[in-house]
Amino acid sequence: MSAPPAPRTVPPPGTPLPATTAPAPRPAVDWRIRFVALSLIWGFSFLLIKVGTDGYAPFQVTFGRLLFGTAVLAVAMAVRRERLPRSGRTWGHLFVAAFFLNALPFSLFAYAELTIPSTLAGICNATSPLWGMALSLVALSEDRPTRRRVAGLGLGFIGVLTVLGAWQGFSGLDLSGTAMALLASLSYPIGWIYLRRTLSGTGSSALAMTGSQLFLATLQLAVVTPLFTSLPDSVPLLPTLSVIALGALGTGLALLIQYGLVTEIGPTTAQMVTYFIPVIATAAGVALLDEPLSWNTPVGALIVLVGAALTQSRARARPVPSSTGSGETAAQP
Repeated sequence: MSAPPAPRTVPPPGTPLPATTAPAPRPAVDWRIRFVALSLIWGFSFLLIKVGTDGYAPFQVTFGRLLFGTAVLAVAMAVRRERLPRSGRTWGHLFVAAFFLNALPFSLFAYAELTIPSTLAGICNATSPLWGMALSLVALSEDRPTRRRVAGLGLGFIGVLTVLGAWQGFSGLDLSGTAMALLASLSYPIGWIYLRRTLSGTGSSALAMTGSQLFLATLQLAVVTPLFTSLPDSVPLLPTLSVIALGALGTGLALLIQYGLVTEIGPTTAQMVTYFIPVIATAAGVALLDEPLSWNTPVGALIVLVGAALTQSRARARPVPSSTGSGETAAQP
């Protein structure tokens, strides 16, 4: 899934730019169709996580997701003849980024959905730009607060309290599961800020950096998963297909679509997909999993999205320091 800190005004470094002597080839599929497809893929990811945890332990779901996602990006890198980063320093920073942007949030969402509905997990994911704005004010000197952005931050967290039913004392809500989902959303901007501080201008493409990052996250889960889980007694069909789809589509293919959109229409427009994810996640959970829906959930989600949009606003466009492009345009679920 997965909302960024402030939108950038330039594509991620390493993104191939159109040649000056010839126009870039026109994509076979219109960007609007790909935008809708990405919204649907990431919106349904929370449902796939929920179904996957019906047959597998959360760490196993996350490991499978990363494994199949890495496989898709590896194929794309081979087709495009992308080169892996060569610097040991780069790999070290990518290892940390892989933890905060992939291994940790993916695992937290999987554990959270053992006890909370996929609808709530999808809405918690939408709080990522709120966390990002709050953290960037402290960690990034170029992100200065404005009245509108501060108002958006406050409004967004009012929306969170509305979703959680704070006036009812959070009655009927699993606090540990909800806390894990919110921590997963917090993990994304921590990873983005780390990338912006450590891996600006590496010269590698966004695809090569993200493929390497996912590979390292897969290695992390390959170590952790056997320590905390045992082999399943069976291979249930539906949870297995859900994990495969979550990795191949919700992680691998989704990232390829995202980077294509960033290159074609820019990060500011491409990151708007973030605001459709909780709507689709809620609709999928209610329609396909029969999850309950009370009035405060959609109302609170709308308030969260308005607040998140305000935190991304700018009085005027200005350049910001570049980063690797490894997931900064939108929060993956």
